Amino acid sequence: MSDEKKARAATSSVLTKFTQNQIQEMKEAFTMIDQNRDGLIDVSDLKEMYSSLGVVPSDKVLQDMIKEAPQLNFTGFLSVFSDKMSGTDPEETLRNAFAMFDVDGQGFIPEEYFKDLLENMGDNYTKDEIRQVWKEAPFSGGKLEYNAFVSKIKGKEQDD
Repeated sequence: MSDEKKARAATSSVLTKFTQNQIQEMKEAFTMIDQNRDGLIDVSDLKEMYSSLGVVPSDKVLQDMIKEAPQLNFTGFLSVFSDKMSGTDPEETLRNAFAMFDVDGQGFIPEEYFKDLLENMGDNYTKDEIRQVWKEAPFSGGKLEYNAFVSKIKGKEQDD
């Protein structure tokens, strides 16, 4: 089978894993992240996206994200998400995601900042959804202890 036929088969295979609405939502998300509109998500796109959110991740963190899929076009983007939809992300990925918002690198995210992220970033949480998160999330001194939260999400008890 030629490379072109293999690519078409992979594309059609990944498309069958999503509904039309999901594909449209993924396309919107991809377009939002692809800041330079070149059809690929790269380090510069991630840097721009995070900058627009007021976050300045290190180049190493961004490089680590890109290692998962170096040439991330829309089909690759769908493939990454189809793999992830089978369950929660790996523990390290969850910790790294929370760490992006940990300004001090101490394992905490201020409660109000976390609430603001849930209300205003990605799929905006409703007040009821936020109340549900608050019932489960380990807060201490007005801060989310995200390592403990990740352990809870993954069904593990954190060893302290």
